[in-house]
Amino acid sequence: MKQYQEMTKDQLEAERRQLEEDYARLQAKGLKLNMARGKPGADQLELSRDLLDVLDSKSDCRTESGIDCRNYGELLGIPEARQLFANYMGVAPEETIVVGSASLTFMYDCMARAMLLGVLGGEKPWCRYDKVKFLCPVPGYDRHFTICEALGIEMIPIPLTEWGPDMDLVEELTAEDDTVKGIWCVPKYTNPLGGSYSDEAVRRLAALKPAAKDFRIFWDNAYAVHYVYEDTPVLNILEECKKAGNPDMVYMFGSTSKITFPGAGVAFFAASKANVDFTAKQLDAQAISWDKMNMLRHVRYFKDVAGIRAQMDRHAAILRPKFDAVLDTLERELGGTGAGTWVKPKGGYFVTYIAAPGCAKRIVALCKEAGVVLTAAGATHPYHKDPDDSYIRLAPSFPSPEELTAAMEVFCTAAKLALVEGLLAR
Repeated sequence: MKQYQEMTKDQLEAERRQLEEDYARLQAKGLKLNMARGKPGADQLELSRDLLDVLDSKSDCRTESGIDCRNYGELLGIPEARQLFANYMGVAPEETIVVGSASLTFMYDCMARAMLLGVLGGEKPWCRYDKVKFLCPVPGYDRHFTICEALGIEMIPIPLTEWGPDMDLVEELTAEDDTVKGIWCVPKYTNPLGGSYSDEAVRRLAALKPAAKDFRIFWDNAYAVHYVYEDTPVLNILEECKKAGNPDMVYMFGSTSKITFPGAGVAFFAASKANVDFTAKQLDAQAISWDKMNMLRHVRYFKDVAGIRAQMDRHAAILRPKFDAVLDTLERELGGTGAGTWVKPKGGYFVTYIAAPGCAKRIVALCKEAGVVLTAAGATHPYHKDPDDSYIRLAPSFPSPEELTAAMEVFCTAAKLALVEGLLAR
């Protein structure tokens, strides 16, 4: 068929009538499906069920060096966990802190501490400046934007490509404005585009010369091993910062939330030794220790990075058919229609759909009215303001294959109907 934009008004009217019939049929099914978040499906959660058996009432709960994990202490994490997750992040154990169960919590804490207490090398806490700004690559992760908004930090959108943020713009803004205090980065399988930062992008980020001496790169490496189709290597940002003479400029974050159990995994932070020491002093007023039993459980379960990667191979085997189903349906139902484009990710948890301008909110609303909940339109941009009203984040992981098929039928019908409605309204 020809693209909707090439159809006559009569053809569009006929198409709308047919699409409205199709949509009414789908509404009548009474679906209750949720594709709003990148949650692992029940089949993925089963992969880690035997993690629950690692420790029981008969287990020796001491580390190799004799630390009793049932008690207080070890604010930076037990040595075995620091070693394992240092290897995972590509840093030294002394450059690592193993914390609670969610990296997002520690990101918020780092941002809040920067606002209240300042960072290493800073002249004063960020909150004592008249204005604090953060660079936010878009489309991006809504939870990052929520942190900034909650703390009153002004967000500046930076266009994101498959290979990283617009580095010309990043370099310009950081060099000329000392109120720009940092940048959010999801370097591997970017949320939601699914691409990875190029070597050039990583090196240029590491070599930034910000006007703000207390500038920080918040490097959220949430999907470091979450390949679906291809494991894409990304340069080690801490090593590149050291080479560029900026060893203290980056904070790295990761967790096992989508490796074992979301909300019940292990989170970790990596930075220069100087940053770790500085952060440890701040943490001393916040906590006595984290959940060392969970650290011990994960260390004994995985043993090493090879054990983590073996688990991720099993995750990928479950996720790949689900991503295939979404991508195949989009191509079959929407290919050549002009209703939108989409990005095939190499990994991560999302497929990004780019609707015709002005259609995203209507598509999401139509899906909701037909029983399919998607991430809110605009969530990919600061303040929920997508200037083109185009970006929609599709999360294939949680539904069953049967539910995914039903959800995508609704989505594709909604995408076509929203465009036809828009064209007829002109």
